[in-house]
Amino acid sequence: MAHPGTTMAGDPRPIGVFDSGMGGLTVLRALAGRLPEEHFVYLGDTARLPYGTKSPDTVSAYALQATHLLLGENVKMVVIACNTASAVALDALRGALAPVPVIGVIEPGARAGVAATRNKRIAVLATESTVRGGAYAKAIHRFMADAEVTQLACQVFVALAEEGWTSTRATAAAVEDYLEPLFARADAPDTLVLGCTHFPVLAAAIQHHVGDAITLVDSAETTAAAVAEALAESALQAGVGRGPQSIRFFATDSPERFARIGAIFLGSAIEDGAVTLVDLKMA
Repeated sequence: MAHPGTTMAGDPRPIGVFDSGMGGLTVLRALAGRLPEEHFVYLGDTARLPYGTKSPDTVSAYALQATHLLLGENVKMVVIACNTASAVALDALRGALAPVPVIGVIEPGARAGVAATRNKRIAVLATESTVRGGAYAKAIHRFMADAEVTQLACQVFVALAEEGWTSTRATAAAVEDYLEPLFARADAPDTLVLGCTHFPVLAAAIQHHVGDAITLVDSAETTAAAVAEALAESALQAGVGRGPQSIRFFATDSPERFARIGAIFLGSAIEDGAVTLVDLKMA
């Protein structure tokens, strides 16, 4: 049966993407590149970031408010471009939003980490909440039961990324402080999963510190592949000939700052006035 808004030529409705802030724009970038026929609505809850230090109940409540707004924009699928929200709220969101498909970033990232490791030692760099819940370790062990997983909470990385400090002395110092003890061990991992969507903008600084022999895994591309697969399975593809791709942006605080710093994550400029300010508590 056709979904609302669907025609025989495809489903033109947008895909909704949300994050606590701007980190999810790295996922949006991968999605837009892989799915040029699709349209997107992105919501960054910039007024309430970071999610990584909040309780699971608070994160779940915020995530439900965010997805409520996206549903109001008639999205056909929701992508949780936030590792913390994916870790604690994915099941609740799938239940609340059914039959709208909901895709998280944890499982694609875990799958990519398992595919990359050679010594079965994988480190996950994430927020406090994601580490506390152990979602990555559980997902990795589903794919590789004998993997040795080290989880490391790198909360300062979120603040650095949100400031656009991708290659400063402060960034280099934070990377060294977090990672030096991990790689001073004889049984150091050979794979680092960037378990927060803010962290890819710090990838160059992280790679410089750990060296090229260590594989960095960014779940954005793997998540984009999972979304493409889910669209096909649900017959929700937009189809060809839908005109130029469109992306609409919403933020819960400072649209001007979102556009300025967000361009670093998105990899392209966000035009002045392109970001709409919203209040999720009123959504």
